[in-house]
Amino acid sequence: MKNDLLEVGKITNTHGLRGEVKVVPWMDAPEDFERLERVYLRTRKEDIPLTVKSVRYQKNNLIVKFAEYDDINDIEQYKNCVLCAERSELGELPEGSYYIVDLIGLEVLTEDGERVGVISDVFNTGANDIYEVKRDGKKALLLPVIDEVVKEVDINNGKVIVNIMDGLDDEV
Repeated sequence: MKNDLLEVGKITNTHGLRGEVKVVPWMDAPEDFERLERVYLRTRKEDIPLTVKSVRYQKNNLIVKFAEYDDINDIEQYKNCVLCAERSELGELPEGSYYIVDLIGLEVLTEDGERVGVISDVFNTGANDIYEVKRDGKKALLLPVIDEVVKEVDINNGKVIVNIMDGLDDEV
């Protein structure tokens, strides 16, 4: 089941006195944050809808202004809160790209149908992503997301087909 709200960043601090916040973007292309009209501030109790008024850049962070807050004292309580956006607002991904939340929990199988484990995390190394595969009774397997290793990703059927090349699994 796909989540309707996807995490897109985290408020790390306030910025100035007029209710702006510093946000670390969790999107591959931080400029995509500019297209968002509404985000949801995830608190322990609820997801609070917020209207994005402006976005600007500061080093690797975004400085975001929400229409609902005009004062540092009102927004300060939300430091370290995660921001989410509706999947429909994020647009379609290019073919062969997936949201990490959709990959976590997928069953990993070899081309012969042998069960390897379940994707427990995804890391971005810059050159390519790495799937961390949790296995029963063995240490986690790290698989590079390259054509020679990941043969098929089937989100709808909950599986990933892989070719474990020599040298990738030191427990064989």
